[in-house]
This record gives sequence, structure tokens and C-alpha cells, in this order.
Amino acid sequence: MPNFTYNAIKASFIKLLNERPLSQIKVKDIVADCGVNRNTFYYYFHDIPSLIEDMVTEEAEYIIQKYPSADTIEAFFETVIDYVLEKKTMFLHIYNSVNRELFEQYLWQVCERVVILYVDSVLDGRRIRPEDRRIIVQYLKAVSFGVASAWLQSGLTEEIRSTFDRIYQLKKGTMEEMIRRFETR
Repeated sequence: MPNFTYNAIKASFIKLLNERPLSQIKVKDIVADCGVNRNTFYYYFHDIPSLIEDMVTEEAEYIIQKYPSADTIEAFFETVIDYVLEKKTMFLHIYNSVNRELFEQYLWQVCERVVILYVDSVLDGRRIRPEDRRIIVQYLKAVSFGVASAWLQSGLTEEIRSTFDRIYQLKKGTMEEMIRRFETR
């Protein structure tokens, strides 16, 4: 039963996020929509930012679970693009709120997890120094975060697909070359 209530609160919040900006959603709106009282909301969440934190974490986990191996970062980002565009209004309402910093922290963490999965799959037994691996991860994480942030700022337009296609063409072989240069024997 508790899991049902937790999910009902989240579902109501997502429904409301698809209807209006985050700044116009209050705890009383969420509890009225899902039919629980305020105390029940506060049993599960400290406040709306903690609900956002849980939700963004779960959404990120869902995306990563949906594509558990990062054989190609292109395939992963295609999955992410499809998922985000499906929930475009919700993501934009969170991003354009006073909780943007929290959202960006989770975006940074998601980029890091994806890049680590990708780097580990590309390394596949090849050896490089831990410091060099850290540098590669940091670089790719910053690039991924930058592209994702620019996409959010542009309003999550569909043109991201052509941008990513061009980036993939331009970077082809870059990761392999970085590993070749850093590889220890």
C-alpha cells in the first residue's frame, strides 16, 4: 500500500507538471489531485524539491536501465532524446523553475554515469592509467552536459537529432584515438 501512495503522489505531480509550470504547483494541488492529505505527502517527501529530486533520480535510473550497455553512445542518446521528447513539457517546467540547479545536478550525474558506462565498454580490457581514464570521463561528461544544457535552453527542439548526427560524424574515432594514445603496455 505505501508504494501505491508514493507512486500516486508522483503521478499527480507529473500530471500537474504537464498542465502548468512548477511555480504554480503547491503541495495542496498535488494532494487534492491524488486524494491524500498533506500529512501523507510529508510522510514521503520533505517538500516539492525533494519530490523533484526523487522523481529526477528515478527517471534517470529508468533511462539508464532501458539502455544498460553503452556500446555506442549514439544509441544511448537516441533513447534519451526519445524519452525526453515524450515528456518534453514536464522536463521544461522543471528546468525553467527555481529548481533548475537541482535539475542540473542530476543531469550532471546522469551524464557521468552514461559516460562511465561508455568508456568502460570501449576500454574492454585495454589498460590506461586511472588518471587518464578520469580525464577522458571528465571531458566526455562536460561535452555531454554542455550539449544537453544547450538543448534544454533551446526548448528541447527536434533539431537535436541532426545536431547529434553531426557531432557523431565529427567525433568518429576520437575515443579510440584517445585510448590508443593513453594505452599502457
